[in-house]
Order: sequence, then C-alpha cells, then structure tokens
Amino acid sequence: MSYIIEDTELKKIGLELMFLTPQKYSNPNGITAVELSKLVDLPVDTVKKKLQILKDKNIVRVKGINPKYWLFDDYNFQRLDDNDEIFTLLCSFEDVDFDRYFSY
Repeated sequence: MSYIIEDTELKKIGLELMFLTPQKYSNPNGITAVELSKLVDLPVDTVKKKLQILKDKNIVRVKGINPKYWLFDDYNFQRLDDNDEIFTLLCSFEDVDFDRYFSY
C-alpha cells in the first residue's frame, strides 16, 4: 500500500476532517460526503472512496445510513503506529496551508 504515501486526495480529505470544527457542518452528527466534496473540491465518488480507506483504518467514524455523517476520530488516530502510512501521510505538514483550516 505504498501508493498511500503520495495520495494527495486522501491527505486533503484526512486533513479537512482532522481540522473540521462543528461550525463548518450542518448537522451535529458530522459532515456528509457531499458537503466534504464541496469543501475539498473533489468529486463525491472520490471522496467516498477515500473516506472508506480512512474508515477501514478507524480514523473516521460514520453515523447514519442515508445520509452518512462522517467525523474524525482523534483518539484512534493517535493510537496508530508512527510507521503507519496513513499516519505518516496526515502528519507530513511541509506542503500544508494552515490558513485553510484556521483563521487568525
């Protein structure tokens, strides 16, 4: 799974969820894939595939069936091994513009 190390779409989605605040989504249960796709400017199908990868790693939680609401699981993210590809991908901040996630 070494392709994950260079997966910019996965990184974009993961970081968006990681820094997402409740004010940015319309439901207290989380954000839908459609809302997330608009935030990251990617097709909904791509977002759904990447969310499934993150869900398989237990980094995101899902509530509901139709629509599904997604939330980042910080506790499980912190428990990932430091050598895990997803952990490494989401913790490499060299090319990240934090102004996108925070207002100073």
